[in-house]
Amino acid sequence: MHITAKVDYAVRTLLEIARAPQPTALKADAIATAQQIPPKVLETVLGELRRAGLVISRRGPDGGYWLARPAADISIADVIRAVEGPLASVRGERPEDVRYDGVAEPLRQVWVAVRVNLRAVLENVSIGEIAEDQLPEFVGALIADPGAWARREPHVQPS
Repeated sequence: MHITAKVDYAVRTLLEIARAPQPTALKADAIATAQQIPPKVLETVLGELRRAGLVISRRGPDGGYWLARPAADISIADVIRAVEGPLASVRGERPEDVRYDGVAEPLRQVWVAVRVNLRAVLENVSIGEIAEDQLPEFVGALIADPGAWARREPHVQPS
């Protein structure tokens, strides 16, 4: 899975807002500074988060950004879908809509399985859990596997 800069910025933006003392609105420049996000990019990200119903905003001296719902109710999957669309796609199509012939026919099942595994993590970790440094136990179990931290390079055949 490729996590884009926009997704990374969106998650970090929501984390920053979630950690702000409530009911204080957080200004965009404060978010940009705290998370080192380019202001123009942040403006775009905040607009997408607002359209997706994840943040609300108000202009003016008392304005800023708030979470539209509790941080515990916003999953990482919600954020990815808000700024990038579906969690998993194959050439821009949903995995269940891809069709292959011949020997590649079972590949569709692999792509659907990949999406299931992405959902298993991304739909079950919330902005609130990350902001409070209280990740679900299953995340700890996944990262406890030494293989989780091992880099894998493409296998190159010797010439």
